[in-house]
Amino acid sequence: MEVNYIKQLTEVMGRFSDDERLNPTHVSLYLALFLLWNLNRFKNPISINRSEVMRVSKIGSNATYHRCIKDLHNWNYFEYIPSKNPFKGSLINMFIFKPSPKQAVNNNSLKTEQVPEQVVEQALVPYINSINNTKNINKSKRSRDDLQSYDSSKSKSSSRNDLQSPKKNNSKPPTSRKRFVPPELDEVKTYFKEKRSSFQQAEMFFNHFESNGWMVGGRSKMKNWKAAARNWITRSEQYKAQKRSPAQQRLHVNENKDYSEPL
Repeated sequence: MEVNYIKQLTEVMGRFSDDERLNPTHVSLYLALFLLWNLNRFKNPISINRSEVMRVSKIGSNATYHRCIKDLHNWNYFEYIPSKNPFKGSLINMFIFKPSPKQAVNNNSLKTEQVPEQVVEQALVPYINSINNTKNINKSKRSRDDLQSYDSSKSKSSSRNDLQSPKKNNSKPPTSRKRFVPPELDEVKTYFKEKRSSFQQAEMFFNHFESNGWMVGGRSKMKNWKAAARNWITRSEQYKAQKRSPAQQRLHVNENKDYSEPL
């Protein structure tokens, strides 16, 4: 099947802008796979090498790579078929998007011969549009029910009840909590540099929390990694001060001293 490179890329970018679940790492990974798909003349499936894809997408963590590729698979951007053989690459079956509410999926099977021009249409409703539609339906239904209730009470109530206005619903919809997204190593290094700390401390901070799943104290999920980084830098400076010998502490003079004053 012939695939128009520009139309496919334009359609995908439109879906990216409507999908609030995506972060820059998801987009970078998909574009790297899209480039490999283009190099293979848009044939499905394509074989990928993890190291090569991480190098092209600028992803430096294996955990981040596996998390993003599984997310894109579950969100129907492509089909990910992992390989359990270390000498054989994993497979990616890229989906063909069309400018319609439905998604055409290239249905080339691994166990059967390739059948051209055979696609399976799959409904793909953007996540954010689904939420907005649900809210609009509920809002319209509440308005219609309130109007019917008001008309009924107006015809049957006394003059005293006629003067009363319908009860207003002051309840506010619950606000969704923002999901924590682990930072990349480059973000951590940049933040540590802004706080005048070393890259070594940044790597120690990133490796520590990357290994324990970004848990604070090993029990609760982290909410703000920048606050944890500031605590890390403070504790590091306190530890260095405690490790100084008495001679080093005496040499730790005040740089703001005015030497024009007599001793």
